[in-house]
Amino acid sequence: MLEILSFEFMQNAIVAGLLVSIASGIIGSLIVVNRMVFLAGGIAHTSYGGIGLAVYFGLPIFLGASLFAVGAAILMAAVTLNQRDKTDTFIGLIWAVGMAVGIVFVDMTPGYNVDLMSYLFGSILAVSNADIWYMSALLVVIVAIVTIFYRQILAVSYDSEYAKLRGVDVRFFYTLILVMSALTVVIAIKIVGLILVIALLTIPVYIGEKLSSSLATMMAMSGILSTIFTFLGLFLSYSYDITSGASIILVSALSLLLFLVLNNTMRKIFNTVKKIKK
Repeated sequence: MLEILSFEFMQNAIVAGLLVSIASGIIGSLIVVNRMVFLAGGIAHTSYGGIGLAVYFGLPIFLGASLFAVGAAILMAAVTLNQRDKTDTFIGLIWAVGMAVGIVFVDMTPGYNVDLMSYLFGSILAVSNADIWYMSALLVVIVAIVTIFYRQILAVSYDSEYAKLRGVDVRFFYTLILVMSALTVVIAIKIVGLILVIALLTIPVYIGEKLSSSLATMMAMSGILSTIFTFLGLFLSYSYDITSGASIILVSALSLLLFLVLNNTMRKIFNTVKKIKK
């Protein structure tokens, strides 16, 4: 078990898993309480367009995907704030166009033969030192923004009308949350891939929400759970030579199932004891 820690790629994978898990816990909580799961899914698939552009122009993959995802997030924020009745249509459109752009530019790239499956289902064992630095910088930015503007973000997340009356710029903070979600989605793609990224952002958060009484506690709990699921999934991936992203998500899903069963059992026991006491 411990010998695998001597490999640099495994060390990078562990650090990357920790960084992405913390970011996912924070941003995943905001995505869930703001009911942005579908928006985040749209951003994840749209970012594939940025991957295709980066490949074609020889740019860093993270840079291309980040710029494309942020642009998509800003467009989605504008549409959802101004024309809510057209939100689903627009998300579906930008989702498909982003994927199509990525595929076309990859096809147009001469001699490019890298396996793009790693971007669809993740490849945490291929994380480089440059990726680690990017993830670290992004996590610092996310933590700083959430810490400085926690009250405003909390108000916008739970009661935007009240926040507006209190003078909070709802449009700005709503867009800011989406932009941070876009950047988190991009780094999470390296871990679980764009197909599975929404599961990483929502499964630990669902459990964390049930065990928390505040948004801050929910973020912390979700980050801890995401870290545990990622490390367990990473170990299983290495041990049985299976895709890391799928392994992490399966561990998360099984943990959620176990939590639901235990939670339901405890509730029945509590109700039974309560009836007996009466």
